[in-house]
Amino acid sequence: MARTGPEPPAGRSPRRYGRPEALLARRRARIVRITGRELAGSAACTLPAARAAHLCDGAVELYWNELAWEQITAEEAVGGSQRVERMFPGFLAMIDGLLQHHAEAAWAPPRADVVDQLLLFLAGRCVDLACAAAREVETRSERELTLRLLDLVLYRRYALGPEEVERLEIARLGGDE
Repeated sequence: MARTGPEPPAGRSPRRYGRPEALLARRRARIVRITGRELAGSAACTLPAARAAHLCDGAVELYWNELAWEQITAEEAVGGSQRVERMFPGFLAMIDGLLQHHAEAAWAPPRADVVDQLLLFLAGRCVDLACAAAREVETRSERELTLRLLDLVLYRRYALGPEEVERLEIARLGGDE
């Protein structure tokens, strides 16, 4: 999964915008701080690298397709708390399928390792978009959407309960990003 996106503005170091791993660590630390719950570590990769890459590529393609569809149609332009869920239904469904938290009879073991790779992709997009956000309003909006999607995937990855998600959402709406 190659990172794509604009280069940092002239005269600015990419470090100013952070690294995807650091952004992801900050988002995880926020969850721990607000919920008071420790998060389980990353699962060991049990898939051959080519299969894991295939699953990641499929999810990344869903991200780009759903983002492009929204940019073309502006169907979900009306905001609201469920906006990102409505914009990325296929991507989030794939995350749920990879994690299988709600599956009664799993046809394959959960793939949290693949979800961890997708979290890094989303964090990378946020960092890339931060480089261009100062110049373009559309890019700021896309960064906000992608950051929100990153949080939703983190909630699913760590199987947060409704009460924990509610606390996180209240904090987010209160400005705790």
